[in-house]
Amino acid sequence: MSDQPLLNEIKALIKSSGPMPVWRYMELCLMHPRYGYYVSRDPLGREGDFTTAPEVSQMFGELLGLWTASVWKQMGSPQFLRLIELGPGRGTMMADALRALRVLPPLYQALHIHLVEVNPVLRERQGATLANVRNIAWHDSIDEVPEGPSIILANEYFDVLPIHQMVRLENGWHERVIEIDPNGKLQFGAAPEPTPRFDVLLPPLVRAAPIGAVFEWRPDGEIMKLATRVRDQDGAALIIDYGHLRSDAGDTFQAIARHTFTDPLKAPGQADVTAHVDFQALARAAEDVGARVHGPVTQGDFLKRVGIDTRAAALMQKATPEVATDISVALKRLTDTGRSGMGSMFKVLGISEPRLTGLAGLSDLEYAGDN
Repeated sequence: MSDQPLLNEIKALIKSSGPMPVWRYMELCLMHPRYGYYVSRDPLGREGDFTTAPEVSQMFGELLGLWTASVWKQMGSPQFLRLIELGPGRGTMMADALRALRVLPPLYQALHIHLVEVNPVLRERQGATLANVRNIAWHDSIDEVPEGPSIILANEYFDVLPIHQMVRLENGWHERVIEIDPNGKLQFGAAPEPTPRFDVLLPPLVRAAPIGAVFEWRPDGEIMKLATRVRDQDGAALIIDYGHLRSDAGDTFQAIARHTFTDPLKAPGQADVTAHVDFQALARAAEDVGARVHGPVTQGDFLKRVGIDTRAAALMQKATPEVATDISVALKRLTDTGRSGMGSMFKVLGISEPRLTGLAGLSDLEYAGDN
């Protein structure tokens, strides 16, 4: 077991302090200062554990750049704009977005880039990818980003924020925990006492869940920070992630290693552990602090509305047959429904200050990129 130091540490914590809530286990798996998955490696691409949309095709980032331009125009084309990305991976999406924005010099000159990233390995990759970008800064959290009009991009960011899992038993909803079985392996369990009056807070759909059902929830702190920022300082946020449109029961806690699903309790710190995003909960929290919510819509619908078919056709026209095939495959991957596509599994949610009544791709608003 010497090659699994985090597993040993988690077992020691459970033995000394009792069963560990799922949220704490997930937090340790991802963010342990020495052994956490997101503080020690580059998880992306063919050699890593998973591939995100920006790594699939340049079109994804380019269209988010043009979406940014559309929102900037709606904001009155301010002469100063903070473009913030949460969890920017290798910097691929930002590089593609900025390439698209260079065609609009007044906006390009107005930009100050802020990347929220805790992984030193990925920070180095981002620095190399964005080496020629001026006015760029890195931060450990969005709290460190200075005030000012902002557009915030968060692609596959919320799915790694720790979740609470609750399991319904005969006498109420109990916090789901990680414990050690008789063979010394990690297993799921439940806190001995139910959480008082937990069902009062539940959506009606979840309240009717059967015995044994699992309900997942995330604290609202992160989404409320984004919503409060754009409400008070002008701007908008775009959240893209995999998840469900309405709050419901279901166990989505999962792990991925080498592009394959694996047991989330098997090798803590050595696989990406995530859970689906509850977009209804995000929207409700943003509205509660007075921000305007746009969507959510599926990623496929969003990308088609902001012109991915037109962009793909333009790229294919100039490409060799082999490259044109690659572009066609990437287009399908980003927009198609079904198991092989990201089009329906991924959702897109916009949040803005109240006077922005529509956002491109999320409403019937005419898209600036088409003009």
